Amino acid sequence: MSATSPHSDSLPLIDVSALFGHHSSATDLTEVATEIDDACRSVGFFSIVGHGVPTALQARLEAASHDFFARTEEEKQLIAMENAGSAWRGWFPVGGELTSGVPDRKEGIYFGSEHPSDHPRVLASVALHGQNQFPTDNDDLRKTVLEWLDALRPVADAVMRAIALGLGLPAQWFEQHLTGDPTILFRIFHYPPEPPGDSSATNWGVGEHTDYGLLTLLAQDQLGGLEVRALDGSWIGLEPMQGAIVCNIGDMLERLTGARYRSTPHRVRNTSGSSRLSFPYFFDPSWDVTVPTLPIPTTRHRGSTERWDGSDVLAWEGTYGDYLTAKVAKVFPELFEVTRPQP
Repeated sequence: MSATSPHSDSLPLIDVSALFGHHSSATDLTEVATEIDDACRSVGFFSIVGHGVPTALQARLEAASHDFFARTEEEKQLIAMENAGSAWRGWFPVGGELTSGVPDRKEGIYFGSEHPSDHPRVLASVALHGQNQFPTDNDDLRKTVLEWLDALRPVADAVMRAIALGLGLPAQWFEQHLTGDPTILFRIFHYPPEPPGDSSATNWGVGEHTDYGLLTLLAQDQLGGLEVRALDGSWIGLEPMQGAIVCNIGDMLERLTGARYRSTPHRVRNTSGSSRLSFPYFFDPSWDVTVPTLPIPTTRHRGSTERWDGSDVLAWEGTYGDYLTAKVAKVFPELFEVTRPQP
């Protein structure tokens, strides 16, 4: 199978309603945890239903996002990322973000947990801490994004409890050790239609990459374009499913499990002929924690994949905040130079 000609396949589809049911039995929870563990050990991606996030909320999020991206560049520039300083929140233009050192063919808006102005990390100008930027002439985007963040948090916690059980850990292990004060980041990405006849090998909406943290929860519209690299090196094109949320694991789960789970490379190309939207929600370790490698069985070991920047997540030393800052600095190098604290 050619790496540039993905075949269509389906992800493991898991009904996680037992994770939210007050009357779910231990057997129900174990079954969901086992399904998630199997998916993490194999493809590293899976889709969930029964998560409780209203489809109407996603429809509102899509409508508000289309409205924003239809604005002129001058209007979007009012909430540009450089206006937020070290908070790294706001809009960036097509080509403004790099993946594997190459400009992406997408624009987007960066959001995260709202931090008050007197938060210690805000006062210290720590990267990725601060307040979100929203258009001031229309409140729809602000209301919908904040509702979405509230709706996704319990889903992330529930999936991480299932992952803990699948790893043979207590259900609350992540909350007790890594996500008591999680790093939560959220993006809205807009992929313009690919120009007709442009089949350039570098014309990717997002180039091949892995995610940095623990868990990504991805909502997307119905246009498709996401591709996942299989163990044999081929690429699997994933068809969207109404109401489903795509989950994938990040670098920190690969590190935590000693590569029993591998952070799977993926990429995006919009060949639909229309504007595509996606909504990745990143649920990551607390900023100041260090992520260990646990002494757990590594049956069906998947190995680790060399990353474009030569980094080895299993050899990383430092806090998650250090890891994330170094990664984001590579995708926004010019912004990093302008906003980093001066010695």
